[in-house]
Amino acid sequence: MKSPRKLAGIAVLLLSALCATAAQAATPAAPSAALRAPMSDGEVKKIDKEAGKITLKHGPLANLDMPPMTMVFRVKDPAMLDQVKVGDKVSFVAEKVAGQLTVTHIEMLRL
Repeated sequence: MKSPRKLAGIAVLLLSALCATAAQAATPAAPSAALRAPMSDGEVKKIDKEAGKITLKHGPLANLDMPPMTMVFRVKDPAMLDQVKVGDKVSFVAEKVAGQLTVTHIEMLRL
């Protein structure tokens, strides 16, 4: 049988672990970078599923300090390309990921 002192030490360790777990559960998760960056509006001009790229005619990209233009972006997740078609008006977030301009979030514009 363990001594009362050892049992108390084990109890303190268990209580500390439970408190740390509860604190983590109570702390809201930080929003992803895609949700913190400003959304930009654009129009889908071309989709290249094989290359994982999308061509967008877009307005200013404030977070990248870019003026309006038409350009090709990589997509963070190739499944994004199944959500849109050429001619769709979209709202999106583009960021530099590993040195590449990448669409990290895209959704249809609600008109």
